[in-house]
Amino acid sequence: SGLGGLMMAAATGHLETHPAPVWSSDAAVTVVIAAQGYPESPRMGDVIAGLGDAAASAGVDILHAGTRVQDDGSIAASGGRVLSVTAVGDTLHQARDRAYTAVDLISLEGSHHRRDIALAAANQE
Repeated sequence: SGLGGLMMAAATGHLETHPAPVWSSDAAVTVVIAAQGYPESPRMGDVIAGLGDAAASAGVDILHAGTRVQDDGSIAASGGRVLSVTAVGDTLHQARDRAYTAVDLISLEGSHHRRDIALAAANQE
């Protein structure tokens, strides 16, 4: 039942009957893609391309924050912190590679993101 079921069991006093959570030993890395002008004055309305290819990448989930669906069905930026690209892998190095490979598949004019997320830790593996 996932996290929602666990929280509901805790909230309703039935935690003792709920199965214990199983934690993954995988590593995870999240890279935030920000709109041009973020944080002072993020540009909005730019169409985001490549989301399907990025989301189809192994071990990758894309979380939408500052996005909206336009009338034509395309997805556009509607805030400063536009997307969070999270990837998991057996190692931090693998998770990091997957995250940045997916980020590189996404196109948002003028966007920016950090290139050093988890770099120091991955280099110590």
